[in-house]
Amino acid sequence: MKKYITIGFGILFCACSNYLDYKPDIKMVVPKSLKDAELLLNDYTALNEGYPIYGELGTDDYYLPDANWEGVTDIDQRNNYIWADQPYRNVIQWQRPYKVVYLANQVIDILSKLDRNNEPEKYNRTLGAAHFYRAFAFQQLLEVFAPAYVPSTAASEMGIPIRLDPGIDGKSTRASVEGCYQQILSDYLVAANNLIVNESIVGRPNKAAAYAGMARAYLNMGDFPKAFLNAEEGLKLKNQLMDFNQLNPNVTFPIQRFNVEVLFPATTTVSAGMNYNNGLVDSLLIKSYTTGDLRKTVFFQESDDLAGAFAFRGSFQGTSSSLFTGFTTSELYLIKAEAGVRTNKIPESLLAINTLLRSRWDKNLTYTNVAVTNPDVLLPLILQERRKELVFRGRRWSDLKRLNQDRRFQKTLVRKIKGVEYKLLPNSLLYAYRLPETVIEQAEIPQNKR
Repeated sequence: MKKYITIGFGILFCACSNYLDYKPDIKMVVPKSLKDAELLLNDYTALNEGYPIYGELGTDDYYLPDANWEGVTDIDQRNNYIWADQPYRNVIQWQRPYKVVYLANQVIDILSKLDRNNEPEKYNRTLGAAHFYRAFAFQQLLEVFAPAYVPSTAASEMGIPIRLDPGIDGKSTRASVEGCYQQILSDYLVAANNLIVNESIVGRPNKAAAYAGMARAYLNMGDFPKAFLNAEEGLKLKNQLMDFNQLNPNVTFPIQRFNVEVLFPATTTVSAGMNYNNGLVDSLLIKSYTTGDLRKTVFFQESDDLAGAFAFRGSFQGTSSSLFTGFTTSELYLIKAEAGVRTNKIPESLLAINTLLRSRWDKNLTYTNVAVTNPDVLLPLILQERRKELVFRGRRWSDLKRLNQDRRFQKTLVRKIKGVEYKLLPNSLLYAYRLPETVIEQAEIPQNKR
């Protein structure tokens, strides 16, 4: 079975129906049982790791000194940093999520031919997990390679290819942004209806994670009532937060992997530019953490190479080589807070933001509740706390894209390398990264608009 799957991936990564010359051995066993379906979902490396880093590479949360930028050997990642509109040859950002889609589609196809009544609990958990993984992979791709969701244009803007069957020889076409989000929401809903609350297998999603996926999607779509509702549903199931007073800031990575806040663990591909030794945290962002806010000492450490600069070490993955981009309860509190203020649920919004911030506050100092009731004042405050809490967690690129739709929060990003200044303007077409040229050439699908 393992050889069969490997061949499938090799063909899949060609992204074209003409690459089927090599035929698998007819004696190979094709996965077809519930046990086979379960085993396909036991590959943590394939399903939980290797999601796109490109979005975060373009954010304003960090910067690279000239020497550090020149030291990045991956030319595509160097171009990402300055938003250079150059062809990309590295297909890993595209391949890895579609490998997840392929696996999920295999599982869903296997289950469609089985009687769920034979082992209903196991069947439902496996079905829910497969739909979750597919939704998550589509979501990660959409946030990087498609434009922001705008209600008036979402039905006509190009999204990503949506593959819903395990076949590897069908022609790929790009669905609309609207169609992509609807498929993502549909998959997450199936997941929420089938997953269990307490999943014992590390790395597998639970029911709260499915609600988190829907909450994140609805937030990106600007559907704040539904974002609030799904964040609330997720928090009803899982609402634990770490007490930062109990973390040890003297260790290299103070936050434990698979901690109580993690609903679903996922990480990006490796990035030399954003790791602890190269990327330095934006100075204004650092200054925004006030005295008593333990996130400053837990998330950051003074750079060994540049006086007054800080490096990020607050990963939920316990490493500096890749970024955590999964779901957490802390993100749900922030979605509830933002969606709450946007839908005039001020008391609920205040409760959510204060619950989160109190868990990050030095217990030796008095915490003063956020008590602002004016939405025009409270919303910017919550958005700032969102950035401070979810720093290096795969959310900033998507947030910049969606917040650019509101003139109050538009921001021009600026880089300076070797005396040359580069800018990324609000609502720029560059917010949808170019698809890898290999994909364009072999799959014959259109490139993003420029």
